[in-house]
Amino acid sequence: MKIAILFFLAVGLAGPVRAQDDAISRYFSQYSDNDDFTSVYVSSRMFSLFSRAVEDDPEDRELKRAISKLKGLRILSSDKMRDGRKMYQEAARTILDRGTEYEELMVVKSEGQELKFLVVESGDKIKELLMLSGGGNDFLMLSLIGDIDLKQISRLSKSMDVKGLENLEKLDQNDRKK
Repeated sequence: MKIAILFFLAVGLAGPVRAQDDAISRYFSQYSDNDDFTSVYVSSRMFSLFSRAVEDDPEDRELKRAISKLKGLRILSSDKMRDGRKMYQEAARTILDRGTEYEELMVVKSEGQELKFLVVESGDKIKELLMLSGGGNDFLMLSLIGDIDLKQISRLSKSMDVKGLENLEKLDQNDRKK
C-alpha cells in the first residue's frame, strides 16, 4: 500500500515538471525543422566531455564543477523573422501560460528588443534557466537544465561561441550592480 501511495505521489508531483518540459519541447520541435531557424541541442554527455577538457588549474575548478552539473542545453534562434517581438510574445505565452513554475529573474527592454531570463528552482538550486529574446528580425529561446551556478554559466558563455549565449553575461553584469 505504501508503495502505491508513493508511486502516485511521485507521478502527481512529476506532472508539473513534465508539463513544463513538454511545453518547451513542443515549441522547439514545432520550429526546429524550419529552415528559418537554427536549432542546437547539447547533451549532458557533451557537457561532461567539455568539463574534462577544462584545465585543472585553481581558477577553473569551479567552472569545471559547474559544467559537470549541466544536463542539457537547447537553443532555437532565427534572424529571419518578420516580427521577432511577436514570436517572443508567442513563446512566452506558450510556455509560461501552462501553469509552469518559472520565476522571472530579469527583463531587459532596449531598442525594440526584449530579453527575459526565467528560472525554475528546487530548494535553493536553480534547475533550469530559460532565456527568451525577440525584436526586429531576431528571436532566441535558450533552455539550460541541470544544477546551475549563474556566475559560472556567465563565465562559460564567454568561452563558447554559440549565438545567444553572450546574453548570459547580462546576468553577471546585473549581479555585480546589486
